[in-house]
Amino acid sequence: MEPLHRLECEWCQSQNPTGAASCTACGAPLDVKNLVSDSGWREAPRLRDMTKVQFGGSTCQVEGEIVPAFEVNLGAGESVYFEHHVLLWKEDRVPIAVLPLTGLVKRLLSGMPLVITTATGPGRVAFSRDATGELVLMPLHPGMELDVREHAFVLASAAVDYSYVRIKGLRNILFGGQGMFMDRFVTTNRPGLLVLHGYGNVFERRLAAGESILIEPGAFLYKDAAVTMEVEMLPLSTGFFGGLGMSLARMTGPGRLGIQSMYHHHHTE
Repeated sequence: MEPLHRLECEWCQSQNPTGAASCTACGAPLDVKNLVSDSGWREAPRLRDMTKVQFGGSTCQVEGEIVPAFEVNLGAGESVYFEHHVLLWKEDRVPIAVLPLTGLVKRLLSGMPLVITTATGPGRVAFSRDATGELVLMPLHPGMELDVREHAFVLASAAVDYSYVRIKGLRNILFGGQGMFMDRFVTTNRPGLLVLHGYGNVFERRLAAGESILIEPGAFLYKDAAVTMEVEMLPLSTGFFGGLGMSLARMTGPGRLGIQSMYHHHHTE
């Protein structure tokens, strides 16, 4: 018997059967090479309308391009969780419930969503952010940790653990508060799927160990947990305009860093 040849996705490194047009794990077109700028930023894959992906016994479909929706056909007993306001529609037979969370007072004070909702199959349910941008599908292999800016995740499969972390000082330069909170998604011994929404266009860069880059804090979208984030103040002038400066976020590798080209100010921020 001849060996079965597989196509590796350039975006998520998942293996796909020969002849597949798009990655079954993240939806990235397999017939298009990564688009990478001279400075090393690669564009998130442009998911084609009606692209299908799969996790576990569930199938998903990306619908539309300007304000894309993400439809999930949940397998029996399988579930996803999401911020409740991103629900677009669901079949009547799909039950929804609240995901138990700890630290509700801290979440309230930080402006993070108090209610994370779950939907359990079998049945169909769809989600969408109320803004233009891109959906980015992030298959998480076992043992991965990903930090995401608040109000950016659309949904995650039940195999992905959810918590949040605080980055002191960043909220001062983002929203005038006392620290930035990020959603943290972790997989242990099972793979999972995380779906993000980026405003404008999404770009990713892989930082080497010790390599750092300064970004405008509003551009931050996601990072591997190993990538550190610190506030850096850059003075812009002296004399009459002394004290004027720019606040940037220094990101230091190793790991992936994702940014968005447009920052949307949420009312909770």
